[in-house]
Amino acid sequence: MSRRSSSDVLELFSQKTWMKVCAPMVRYSKLQFRNLVKRYDCDLVFTPMILADSFCKSAKARDSEFTTNLFDTPLITQFAANTVHDFVGASYMVAPFCDGVDLNCGCPQRWAREMNLGCSLLKSPQKIFELVKECRNRISKPFTISVKLRIEENIQETIKVCQGLEHCGVSFITVHSRTPCNNTGPINEDALKILSQTVKVPLIGNGGVNSLDDAVGLQERTGVKGVMVANAILTNPAIFKGEKVTTRQCVQDWLDICYNSTLTMEEHERTVAKDEANQCYAISEKPSSLTFQCFHHHLVFMLEKILNKKERQVFNNLKQFSTVQEFLAQHLGIRPKLFGREHFVQSLPLNIHTESRDFLYNELKPPEESVCTEYDFLYDSSKSNGKFFEGKLTDEINEDCDWTDMFYEND
Repeated sequence: MSRRSSSDVLELFSQKTWMKVCAPMVRYSKLQFRNLVKRYDCDLVFTPMILADSFCKSAKARDSEFTTNLFDTPLITQFAANTVHDFVGASYMVAPFCDGVDLNCGCPQRWAREMNLGCSLLKSPQKIFELVKECRNRISKPFTISVKLRIEENIQETIKVCQGLEHCGVSFITVHSRTPCNNTGPINEDALKILSQTVKVPLIGNGGVNSLDDAVGLQERTGVKGVMVANAILTNPAIFKGEKVTTRQCVQDWLDICYNSTLTMEEHERTVAKDEANQCYAISEKPSSLTFQCFHHHLVFMLEKILNKKERQVFNNLKQFSTVQEFLAQHLGIRPKLFGREHFVQSLPLNIHTESRDFLYNELKPPEESVCTEYDFLYDSSKSNGKFFEGKLTDEINEDCDWTDMFYEND
């Protein structure tokens, strides 16, 4: 297996006028989707938000929540944490396999507030500073330590937090320019502009972007060094290419990525050895490395502007890999394609061994800290479709839906 090459994220910021960034999205910014958007001019990708305490305590959580491959760079792993031992311990475990970690200080959901995670940390900025400073002291550059946060009603309070983060060695900051109590409507562009003029580290703006033109306009009006997109890139993974809607080629790429992700090296070689002219490639039911939910949901969003209403109603309610593939073949003439050997090798998930790097977590954690043997499924994607997706099953969601129930942190 080839060794993953690291990327210097700050060097990329200096090389580009602005960075195109795919947001951390619960259930959706998994490895396959990150590989897809990287094909379409996305410069930087994030994992979904991961609970650092579960990640540190449970090998099952680590195996479930963090996967990567050679195409998956530059990659930022986002953690939700409120203690040094959890954030630094989890960050140190993943450090060889990604290019930076991000502390979530923006999630507005009630469960996060109750656990003193996400945006609730903004009430205790010294805690944020402590986490960032200790992580920076333990992991050397060019590995980045970043923070994603929401703005306060009083922008001066946000400026103080950002400046405090700079003093602690933060690499860059992402600002979702809405307050924790505001999930809809226009973002506060004035706040982004003030922050970009005040903060010295690169600033990524987040919120309200639905097209490449929107992203360009936001960057030009505010001066941010990057624009992060969530909702719109889910519906149109080719958004940073300037495509108005998802292209058929993008759907083909998604199908190919998903199909090949279900194969081992041995299975790929056996498939190549067969008569390819007569080979009918297909994703088998219940593959070990791909959930039907992930495969199907992404297609539901991508096909929204391609299918008519009647076709969407049929497609959105399909329940099996086979019926989805039959539908795509019949309506779009799209069937899975096998990657060539070199491409396939690069797409294989890397063997990640975090056990040898848990010593720092064990060193930092208090003696009374319990050890978890069962994975905390608080944020397990298989437990819920999310209200937004459930609405799509009846095609009742209109264009004004704020997607509030889709992500832990809304776009």
